[in-house]
Amino acid sequence: MKGRFHMYRKIDIKLAERILQLDKLRDELYEELMKTMGSQANELLRRLQNY
Repeated sequence: MKGRFHMYRKIDIKLAERILQLDKLRDELYEELMKTMGSQANELLRRLQNY
């Protein structure tokens, strides 16, 4: 990772990597929810988000 990212602070790189990991996990969890709930998954997520 050295070289191409030398202008960034180590903590910033770690935070960016964590965001990418969480984004991937979010996609996996969403896919699993869609498998079990189908089109109702979006409604559930929307209701919970607005609760």
